[in-house]
This record gives sequence, structure tokens and C-alpha cells, in this order.
Amino acid sequence: MSDASTPANGNGPKSAYFLSHSDEGIERRTLAVLVDNEPGVLARVVGLFSGRGYNIDSLTVAEVDASQHRSRITIVTQGTPHILEQIEAQLLRIVPVAEVIDITNSKSGIERELALVKVAGVGEKRVEALRIAEIFRAHVIDTTNESFIFEVTGASEKLTQFVDLMRPLGLVEVSRTGVLSIKRGKEKG
Repeated sequence: MSDASTPANGNGPKSAYFLSHSDEGIERRTLAVLVDNEPGVLARVVGLFSGRGYNIDSLTVAEVDASQHRSRITIVTQGTPHILEQIEAQLLRIVPVAEVIDITNSKSGIERELALVKVAGVGEKRVEALRIAEIFRAHVIDTTNESFIFEVTGASEKLTQFVDLMRPLGLVEVSRTGVLSIKRGKEKG
């Protein structure tokens, strides 16, 4: 005797309700969400994620078109392809959301992040910190006799690598913007 979730021959589910997506791999996605710039929009977008148990790895928001009162929310999240499709569809159902652009799956997508990194050190550690900063094209934006603050931009992985190299040299503090994204070419998005 079979239950409702399996056919009489016992070979797998007979209904879409019993299909599992657990065999799908976890993917990282960067979504650019264009929204009307009005009170509560960010709370609704973030609420969608928290209400369904989705995590946000990075979140940046800024007005990008004052004349149309449009803001761009850039969200980095992770999940199975099925969950990520659900996230995109659910974002589009929020009334002030005008467009959702998957930057990760776009060949023309560019992602960057900015970090301010404070490093304290003297002597050889100070010299080594400057040498590494030069390799990473980090700029010294503040200095004292015992510390530096570096500004470094690039892919998130590059920033993480820079921070990891500064750790043994006297890393004090890190402040990161979160991922920003845009598409190459003349089209908007």
C-alpha cells in the first residue's frame, strides 16, 4: 500500500508538492532591485527575506534617479536555484518594485565593494602593510605615526584577501560598504 506521496509502484513522487530541491547546489546571487523611493520600501524588501528565512549577505541602498524618485537596492544572497527564483518572483510582487535584475547571471555584470581598513603597526610591519597596499592598489587616506587607514575597492574576494593579509600586521578595524553592481554597455540596468 502506498501513501499519497508516492505512486503505486513506489518509484518517486507523483505530485509537485513532494518534489525536493535539496539536491540542488547553493548559489550566490547579486540582485539589483529598482524601487520607488518612498517610506517603508526597504523594510518591505528586507521583511520579505526575513519572513521567509532567507539570508542577506550584503545590502546597499541609494537613490539613483531623483527626478523619478527611484532607488537601487543591491542584495547579495544565497540559496538553491529554486529558492533564488522564488526570491526574484516575490520581490516583483512588492508594489513599489519596478525591476529586479540578476547581475550574477549577466555576462555584462560588474560587482565592486569598498572597504576602509585601519592597521596599526611600526617598523617592518608598517613597511609591509604599505607594500601590500600598493599591490592591492589601496590608497592611504589617513595616517599617524602608528597607524594607517587604507581605502581599497574591488571584488569582495579581493577585499577579504587584503583584510586577511593585514591581520598579522596589526589589523584594528574594517568597514565595508557591501556590494554595488551595474551592467556594462549603454543599456540601463
